[in-house]
Amino acid sequence: MTTLTAPPRASALRWVLTDSWTVARRDLIHWTRNPTVIVAGLAFPIMFVLLYGYVFGSAMIVPGGGDYREFLMPGMFAQTMMFGAASTISAVAADKARGVTDRFRSMPMAQPAVVVGRSTADIVNSVLDLAVLVGCGLLVGWSSNSGLLPTLTAFGLLLLLRFAMIWVGIYLGLIVSEEAAGTTWALLFPLTMISNTFVSPSLMPPWLGTIAEWNPLSATVAATRELFGNNVPELVGTSWPAQNALLLAVAWPVVIVAVFLPLAVRRYHSAAR
Repeated sequence: MTTLTAPPRASALRWVLTDSWTVARRDLIHWTRNPTVIVAGLAFPIMFVLLYGYVFGSAMIVPGGGDYREFLMPGMFAQTMMFGAASTISAVAADKARGVTDRFRSMPMAQPAVVVGRSTADIVNSVLDLAVLVGCGLLVGWSSNSGLLPTLTAFGLLLLLRFAMIWVGIYLGLIVSEEAAGTTWALLFPLTMISNTFVSPSLMPPWLGTIAEWNPLSATVAATRELFGNNVPELVGTSWPAQNALLLAVAWPVVIVAVFLPLAVRRYHSAAR
């Protein structure tokens, strides 16, 4: 078997970046040619905003007379970023099942480009999802009550969470079958529900509240609420995770990437042998 090597005139980094963009462009074109997937992906978070903001939210009373939809939206932003892992798993598993991944392996291209390109395309998709959800939030009365820098920092934390979940999705997508990939939504629901997305952990039973407070999603939600100026002081909590949400909102994604990025790359290379 002939060993494929990088072109002699191209640096290794440039080779990886060029091929990664080629793979990312392929994934983005494939995504835009499936309007049903686009509509469904954008409609899902909008449906959640309307369902929880107006149906369940009509029964919610925020201490101090705050607006529940303003409290809710940072949680919806973060939940959408977390749910994005299911899309990554499905896309990677589909490419694997249909032989696309094997064809990439047989081509004279930088092998890391396959997973790097996938992560790039998913981040671009997530920016669009987040933009649509922000627009929906503005229509239902949400707004950022902070300055430009805190607001941009909050969006950066949301995309950082999504970036971490991409590598979880790539790794799991390389392991599970295409059929099993469709069930990942059910597995993500408990993780997103046992958090501070909809209610404060302080209102939950103590044991469940502790789990919710240490949920990586809760850290991002609490940090973005603070940065957006949407916090309700009575619901912040006095535990260590609640008081150090910004630190955990950075630490959790970094740890997740440190664990799953090497696992995803190793799984991709081991499957090629």
